[in-house]
Formats: sequence, structure tokens, C-alpha cells
Amino acid sequence: MSTDDLTLHQLFSPAFPTGAFAWSHGLETAIQDRSVTDSATLRAWLETALRHGSGWSDAVLMSCAARGEDPVFLTELGLALSPSTERRAETDQQGRAFSSTVCAVWGVAIPPAPYPVAAGLAVRALGLPLVEALRLYLQAFAANLTSAGVRLIPLGQTDGQRITLALAPLCAELADRAQSATSDDIGGFAPLIDIASQRHDMLYSRTFRS
Repeated sequence: MSTDDLTLHQLFSPAFPTGAFAWSHGLETAIQDRSVTDSATLRAWLETALRHGSGWSDAVLMSCAARGEDPVFLTELGLALSPSTERRAETDQQGRAFSSTVCAVWGVAIPPAPYPVAAGLAVRALGLPLVEALRLYLQAFAANLTSAGVRLIPLGQTDGQRITLALAPLCAELADRAQSATSDDIGGFAPLIDIASQRHDMLYSRTFRS
């Protein structure tokens, strides 16, 4: 494994301090209203989030940033794509935490930006391979939400690992598509996930911030 590969694994490790563990991306609402109740429905929810929701949009934003598109435009677009106040905070705060840590550890200048944009800027600044970065970013996205589901439904850790493994081919497929995509390719349709994120702040009891 090369040094670049190790750097990518460090950047997208659960141990990297973005605070991802605090956000559920609306999943907490879906579990409380019984739309997601077991490993099968959790996997289906995550497949939709990856293919038709912010998984694909984030991958394109990250790819565009890594290939040198205007970061100001991408930052504005990334925030505008957020369907709720909490989802906007999720991408903004994770991106700020990611940027500040990359700047402190690697000594490169990464401005505060939505998380996928900040990730793409880091890939560009550090000269890292794009498609591998996209795959790991998407896998980390899926794994973090799987972990949230394991805690909330609840499921066993083995079930969570099976779901992460099952989603790996989709993460690789989306990464391969996103590596040459442009901002015009951003688009999706996951209204139930968006509505779940909008309803999250009305829940009586909440564990996660989104």
C-alpha cells in the first residue's frame, strides 16, 4: 500500500475528527416512524441515499473540487443542495472540522467549505488519486450511517458489517461515474429522505443532530 493510500485511509477514517458520528442524515426520523426497522430496510434506505440522494451529489461536488472547479461556486452549490437546516449544518460543520484538521496536520490551505467540497480540495492539494478518494468517501458515508442504524434500530455489529460490505460495489460504481462528472450532472430524487431530515428537529427525543 502506498503512502497516498494510507493518507486517504487516514482522511476518511472514522477516527478523523469531523464529528460524523453525531449526525444521522435524517435516518433517526425514518427509524422512529418505522420506515426503517431492520437490516433489509436500512440497506434499502442507504442505497437510495447513495444512488439518488446526497451520496451521488457529494461525489460529484468532491470530484469537481478535486479537478479544480471554482471552490466558491461549489461551496454555494453544496450549501444550496441541503434540503433542511440540519442537513446544511451537517455538511457545513463537518467540512469546517475536516478543513481545519487537514490544514493543521498537512500544512495546506483548505478554506472552510461543505464537507465534500473540502474533501475534494484536500485531494487536490495533497495530490491524491481521485477515484480511490471518492470510493473511500462514499464508503465512509455509508459506514457512518450504518453505524447510526446499528445503534438506533438496534442491530448487531455483524449485521452492520454485512450492510457496509453489500454497499461497497455501489460505492465503487458511483465513484467511477463521478470522477469525470461535472456540476451539471448533479441531481437526484430522494424526497422521503429529504422529508425525514426536515422533520428531525420535531422529534420528541433525539440522539443525533440531524
